[in-house]
Amino acid sequence: MTLDRPEFYRFHNGEKAPLPFATEEYETRLAGLRAIMAEAGLSACVLTSMHNIAYYSGFLYCAFGRPYACVVTPETSVTISAGIDAGQPWRRCHGDNITYTDWQRDNYWRAIRSVTGEGGAIGYEGDHLTLLQAEKLAAFLKPARKADIAPATMRQRMHKSPAEIALIRAGAAVADVGGFAIRDAVAVGKREIDVAMAGRDAMEAEIAARFPDAEYRDTWVWFQSGLNTDGAHNPVTGRVLERGDILSLNTFPMISGYYTALERTLFVAEVDAASLAYWEANVGAHELGISLIRPGVSCAEITAGVNAFFAERDLLQYRSFGYGHSFGVLSHYYGREAGLELREDIDTVLEPGMVISMEPMITIPDGAPGAGGYREHDILVVTEDGAENITKYPYGPAFNVVG
Repeated sequence: MTLDRPEFYRFHNGEKAPLPFATEEYETRLAGLRAIMAEAGLSACVLTSMHNIAYYSGFLYCAFGRPYACVVTPETSVTISAGIDAGQPWRRCHGDNITYTDWQRDNYWRAIRSVTGEGGAIGYEGDHLTLLQAEKLAAFLKPARKADIAPATMRQRMHKSPAEIALIRAGAAVADVGGFAIRDAVAVGKREIDVAMAGRDAMEAEIAARFPDAEYRDTWVWFQSGLNTDGAHNPVTGRVLERGDILSLNTFPMISGYYTALERTLFVAEVDAASLAYWEANVGAHELGISLIRPGVSCAEITAGVNAFFAERDLLQYRSFGYGHSFGVLSHYYGREAGLELREDIDTVLEPGMVISMEPMITIPDGAPGAGGYREHDILVVTEDGAENITKYPYGPAFNVVG
């Protein structure tokens, strides 16, 4: 039944769509990857993660249980997509595209092999390729040698181009729009989900206005109240807001795979003295952290400075995660530029063109005076002589006791 059906084919249906960046941007990125390949002596790279495929080709896939790839050689760049997507991957990628079919298992690897051949030196993403797919890579491509190129690609993504910074700057502005919409929606008796939807809808409309040629997906809001503020990534619930509640505002616009964020502490109508003291302490840590971000300083040094601030106030034990991270092609379910995070064990030195957040958080346990999670979050672009804060929504008690 399957012998006369294709294993893969090219379905170049329609014309190329406008991509998030110009052709020259993708060619520059691919040149960087090919330099990585040349240094490692690789004949091809098989990229499988959403973030690297999007970074080098512009195509952001929807897996739904199917594998995808971008295969890069010294001469070509080819996305590999499933037949269920028809011509959309071709229209939304830089370079060539091959569609694999479901007529038999592993046509995905047969399509990849048509680009790489057998017996080459193959680069792969060790932090993404599963054990099962790694076995299939070995069986179908029969590589003479393999090398994990994920760390090198991460380092390349950590340094943003002017075009990327412009997109991230727009994303930060969209996050602010969502923040103001949430602030306006807060009221006693509202549910978390009602407030969250107001922020999300405002951001979706703003993204569509700013980027009329984009695909729209994945923008979301976490809006938490009361006990639900204790974790930074707690999902939205149907809890009804009460007077005096602590709130966490978290807006996350997604523009063509690029993630930005705004996070703020708020209170409903009033804030008690114990809560205000913790809130102001976290704001102080936030402001100190922002002042420490500049070229030539390591992530560990910045972390140590904020740690010392909290330790002096006997608050360090309430911290639950690092103080910031890189921005770019990433989301809550794909991507991470772990080499640029504000943690004790990251010695990366900040350089111009990097983009990083400052987001201290402390959590006071339930039942204690001032219980709840306190968090502020700004995005900063590292410049030649300092850092530019591109987040504009105000933080602190003067603006964020609302409703």
